[in-house]
Amino acid sequence: MGGAPVLASIGSFFDSVGEFFSNLARVNWLTLLLGLTFFGIYLTLRSRAWFHVLRAAYPDEPIQWRRVWGAYMAAYGFNNVVPARGGDVMKLFLTKTSIPKASYPAVGSSLFVEGIYDLAIAVPVLAFAFSQGVFPKPPDFSKLDAFDLSFFAAHPKGTLFGLTVLGVLVFVAFALLSARVRAFWARVRQGIVILKDRRRYFREVFLVQFAGWLFRFAAFWCLLEAFGVGGSVRNVLLVLGANAVAALVPFTPGGAGVQQALLVKVFGGSSVVAAYSVGQQIAIGIFSLAMGFIALVTIFKFRSFKEAIASGKASRAQDDGRGDPPGQGRRAATS
Repeated sequence: MGGAPVLASIGSFFDSVGEFFSNLARVNWLTLLLGLTFFGIYLTLRSRAWFHVLRAAYPDEPIQWRRVWGAYMAAYGFNNVVPARGGDVMKLFLTKTSIPKASYPAVGSSLFVEGIYDLAIAVPVLAFAFSQGVFPKPPDFSKLDAFDLSFFAAHPKGTLFGLTVLGVLVFVAFALLSARVRAFWARVRQGIVILKDRRRYFREVFLVQFAGWLFRFAAFWCLLEAFGVGGSVRNVLLVLGANAVAALVPFTPGGAGVQQALLVKVFGGSSVVAAYSVGQQIAIGIFSLAMGFIALVTIFKFRSFKEAIASGKASRAQDDGRGDPPGQGRRAATS
């Protein structure tokens, strides 16, 4: 009984994959390539904004944008083929090793700065999506053919309890490791130091991310056109709304399943929509994976994603075992 939603979700996804391959002849490949080009520019601008955050955190260290771009692309590409955002481990490792004297807490907290814009744009996008009468309301998520999203929607009390337990465990760990926590928080503050300069943050991060978002908007417009659904402001905002919801449950590669179920619900269950719902995921996944692999090989000299992940875990374990050298936490807090 419990496995029925999972099987239904998997079956629905593979049915849409079949529709995608059967509709390949109808795809406008020129528009598709244009859309992927716009998407690549979007990712590049996102990496530039993150580069500015890192440069503010480490003003005295040499930072190469191409290495930050490479880490960003490699992680994004890997996250599109593995579940639970496994590429983020690789992103932290590649970026940390690209900046002299960098620390994992500072590099990790810098990603929070990137998320501020995402939240600011997601709220109006979701508000618009829910106002259109075709986007499912949160209580109806449990009826979608996406087992991860439907499970959490169908068990809100259990989800809330799990998050509460996780929060308590975090506080307990902080209490037991108070000395290390103070040094940890000093480094965390270092990663978000750009927020103290509002003008610089707005100019070098927020506006750059907004420019990237415009290219993302153009990318989805082209993808909607390429697969025959039709590009429009309304349709693109509905797609972005589906992406925002899928980002909340990153348990499948690139949000596959959740996005597909939402898009079919929003645009109707025609074969064209079914083909588009997985077609855009496949196209973006292949494109970002290829770009990420090229960056991994040419910039970081790794031969595979597996090798980069293994090196990242080993580096993190070594960093945790070594601890803070004398005075390093204090220097991080005052730099």
